[in-house]
Amino acid sequence: MDNDPRLNIRLHFSQGMTFGRGKADLLQAIAELGSISAAGRRLAMSYRRAWALVEEMNTHFSSPLVDSSRGGAKGGGASLTELGQQVLADYRKLEDLVRQRPELSRLSASLSDMSDQK
Repeated sequence: MDNDPRLNIRLHFSQGMTFGRGKADLLQAIAELGSISAAGRRLAMSYRRAWALVEEMNTHFSSPLVDSSRGGAKGGGASLTELGQQVLADYRKLEDLVRQRPELSRLSASLSDMSDQK
């Protein structure tokens, strides 16, 4: 699998929303860590950038993808809503479908081996 190309599907919707690997990775990290700021740190993303992306997604979809509560004595937290879980699952399924296509293997196989050249 080391020779497999890195896949980056970016979806541009007519409503002005772009959704790609970065937002999907952010949603996945939020689901795993239960925190927008921790998810941002995992992805080497500033706190401000992580929150801006969450706000963008929450605004553009029919209902929020991320449910968050403010910090404080008990601490805050974040989780994916049902729609957020579905959007993430659908995006990952699209990635899997493209990875399984024979065209991707043919494209990879048609590249020249540059390991001996500099």
